[in-house]
Amino acid sequence: MTEEFAYKSLTELRKLLDDKSVSSVELTQYFLSRIKSLDKDLNSFITVAEKEALEQAKIADDFISSPGENPFLCGIPYAAKDMFLTKGIRTTAASKILDQYIPPYDATIISKLKNEKAVLLGKTNQDQFAHGSSGESSAYGFTLNPWDKTRMPAGSSSGSGASVAAGFSPYALGTDTGGSIRGPAAICGVTGYKPTYGRNSRYGVISMASSMDTQGFLCLSVEDAAHITEYISGQDEKDATTGPVEVPKYHKNLSADLKGIKIGVPKEYFMEGMEPEVEQRVREAIKQIEDLGAEIIEVSLPNTHYGQMVYAIICPSEVSSNLAKYDGIRFGHTTKEAKDLMEVYTKSRAEGFGDEAKRRIMTGTYVLSAGYYDAYYKRAQKIRRLLVNEFAEVFKQVDVLLTPTQPNVAPKSGIAQNDPIFAYIADRLVVNANLAGLPAISVPCGFARPTDGDTPSMDGLPVGLQIIGPQWGEQKIFNVGYAYQQVTEWHKKHPEVSSGQ
Repeated sequence: MTEEFAYKSLTELRKLLDDKSVSSVELTQYFLSRIKSLDKDLNSFITVAEKEALEQAKIADDFISSPGENPFLCGIPYAAKDMFLTKGIRTTAASKILDQYIPPYDATIISKLKNEKAVLLGKTNQDQFAHGSSGESSAYGFTLNPWDKTRMPAGSSSGSGASVAAGFSPYALGTDTGGSIRGPAAICGVTGYKPTYGRNSRYGVISMASSMDTQGFLCLSVEDAAHITEYISGQDEKDATTGPVEVPKYHKNLSADLKGIKIGVPKEYFMEGMEPEVEQRVREAIKQIEDLGAEIIEVSLPNTHYGQMVYAIICPSEVSSNLAKYDGIRFGHTTKEAKDLMEVYTKSRAEGFGDEAKRRIMTGTYVLSAGYYDAYYKRAQKIRRLLVNEFAEVFKQVDVLLTPTQPNVAPKSGIAQNDPIFAYIADRLVVNANLAGLPAISVPCGFARPTDGDTPSMDGLPVGLQIIGPQWGEQKIFNVGYAYQQVTEWHKKHPEVSSGQ
């Protein structure tokens, strides 16, 4: 199938629509056709909203044909992780307990995009309730990596990462609680952004761990990311955690001039067990950024290695609370085998939740119990405060931090299924930004050969560079990523996707 529109930037698509070179309906039909013919192997979508997408595209075309300036995202298709509530379109969180759930309202971010006349193609696959870093805990089957279908795309925003990498959608919404956008971005060779906690509204997004949940997206470039961020950010009266901070014109303030910019490289992020070629690609990217005029400073974040342990306590604790409402009574799956009320609760939850959700519920309930709250949860929160303070001190010395996003390239599919701690290990370079509420972005920085043998090509598999900024420091991370992408072509490399490959 042709790649006529598959990998065009948002600016290019905007121009084509404004010039009437293509209509939104034609553009939407193109992406729907690409999904239909090529996603059978990748399984990146749970629900394709063909009817609704074409209706939205028609509305966008009518708007474009009327006098006046068109909103930047008007008529451009996108996809959304199946954690975002979409009015009238099934939302499952990749769990059987919500298999037939049709939300009566839209998430705030979906509403904002709908107001811009953007076109929703469908809902992407993910780890069940976003619990995982592989996409393998989905109740609707694995999503596979477009670069090599024997490998995972990472998670939990697995379908969003694969859909953008495969050219099924120009951008795709995701959620990031412990690296769930940046991980797939790195592994799938695309750009993935998580905001400062409170930059975007969580209203209408199914909760995982509320003190760390953030809503961002995966796309093709930092320039695209700067545009999208302007339209989905801002304070929301329906979400008290959103901050009263003005949303800048990020794309207008993009700058490739890094002279005078101080960039920290934390030594703890180049940890033992990192694949050698991954470290090499990241260090090459850091050198290129230094050549652009930035000052590179080695810094230390000694509490880094505690992050994954703190996350492994706080995350299940909040999960156990957030999943309590799925009881077989109010909404979601209800068992047909219950003899009494207690069996409605126990059997509905047993039938509806997958193994990973059950593990996190049990772990979180244990940690929050009267005998263990002080020993585990309270202590983890104290260490979290140390991490927050440590980042704050480092950002007094530097503007942003550069680190690897993942310590490896895409692992083989299937290895996470029988390894309950896979997610916590895979996310050890990304969880600290969530614990501290910091903005971060992952950009492609080259290819590396996996250490497990089979290499899909001479070039290997994608590697990601993570850029972390201070709170509300989105412009800083965008500028560094933008400058890097002005002198490199890694973000323009795409897999060859074909049916039955």
